Amino acid sequence: MNFYTRKWVKPEDLNPNGSLFGGTLLRWIDEEAVIYAIVQLGNPHVVTKYISEINFESAAKQGDIIELGIEATNFGRTSLTMRCVVRNKISRMTILSIDRLVFVNLDKDGNPTPHGKTEITYAYMGIESDEKKRD
Repeated sequence: MNFYTRKWVKPEDLNPNGSLFGGTLLRWIDEEAVIYAIVQLGNPHVVTKYISEINFESAAKQGDIIELGIEATNFGRTSLTMRCVVRNKISRMTILSIDRLVFVNLDKDGNPTPHGKTEITYAYMGIESDEKKRD
């Protein structure tokens, strides 16, 4: 699993108990996951269909740096399933885990449409190849 996104927990992210508000963390996860799905499926028309049980394992406090890890686990005909782990960047302690997040590929009219993908792709590889050609 790759951990690309990091967030710094600030006062505005806290709940009355002084820890990271769960809704804020879920918003960050949904945004990270949909960006991942858009890149993987090559289509900006992707929506969240399902999020499985959310397991909060430890709290993040003000000043903590957390990182979000997303991994594709299955490519359906019109969907992409992933899992997510959020952890403290310094201690590596898991804050939250989600076993299944499902996103659906849509056409311009908002209907599910096949995406034709079967494995993870790395869009940046093409950019690196272009850069190497210039050298």
